[in-house]
Amino acid sequence: MTALEQHIHAVVARIPPGAVASYGQVAFLAGAARAARAVGRALARMPPGCTLPWHRVVNARGAISLRGAAAAEQRRRLRREGVVVDDAGRIDLRRFGWRGDVEPRAARGRPAARAGTKARADTKNGVAKKATPRVAASRSGTRRARA
Repeated sequence: MTALEQHIHAVVARIPPGAVASYGQVAFLAGAARAARAVGRALARMPPGCTLPWHRVVNARGAISLRGAAAAEQRRRLRREGVVVDDAGRIDLRRFGWRGDVEPRAARGRPAARAGTKARADTKNGVAKKATPRVAASRSGTRRARA
């Protein structure tokens, strides 16, 4: 099992009964933002008899992505935990979505960047440097800095 798969499993293990998380959310909390497909692969590779609550992971729209018997099993397990799943396999993420009780693995030990700025690497010494605030166009067409 890779280090990323171990982190993914650790995040999935924290999703409480009666709640769901998206593949992308799990990837983000595991320190691999934009690696939602890696979450799907890690869950698909689970050994038989594994007790990890794989059924609590759904797609970004709050729908069950699996097909056939696996989808029916996921729906059954979620309903048993009190999650309302409609006939199309959709779940209301506002009601059942897990917010995450852990901070992203990649952010641990580092101060959070100010909203509206992007961090960039200083090419001289490899130290992260704060970029200037992003600029957004207003409805009137003038440009203003975001706070």
